[in-house]
Amino acid sequence: MSILNWGGNYKVIHHTTFINNLIKENKIKIGGGYYKGKKITYHDPCYLGRANGIYEAPREVIDKLDAELVEMKSCKSKSLCCGAGGAQMFKEPEKGNQDINIKRSEEAINTDSEIVAVSCPFCNTMMSDGMTAKQKNMDVLDIAQMIEKAEDL
Repeated sequence: MSILNWGGNYKVIHHTTFINNLIKENKIKIGGGYYKGKKITYHDPCYLGRANGIYEAPREVIDKLDAELVEMKSCKSKSLCCGAGGAQMFKEPEKGNQDINIKRSEEAINTDSEIVAVSCPFCNTMMSDGMTAKQKNMDVLDIAQMIEKAEDL
């Protein structure tokens, strides 16, 4: 039986859009000031951003955290790949001057932020590996993880 025969008609949305909508509908309440005043930089995932044009929903969620969003040099449509795209994370890096996840991690480090927010599990792994390689103690957290910590229960 084909999936087309199951009778479903589904609208798929990214979790940052879903979370942003829940916050706007007051179904998730942010409280406690967990991130108040902290500097956060956001890494735009390739497929979410350049492929699907979703740039603002993640930033709106970060804004709700009462934190300071510090953009990296390469952001939104000009963002750099984390290095995992096309299953790159499952093989050795190709020849070049620098691994792309290291270059991207350096951009994040240069923002002097405390946290790198991500919204893709591959980006999370690659940015975390970049921070480890640079011996930088900078948290890399998915936006969903950040909301969980900031949610007013």
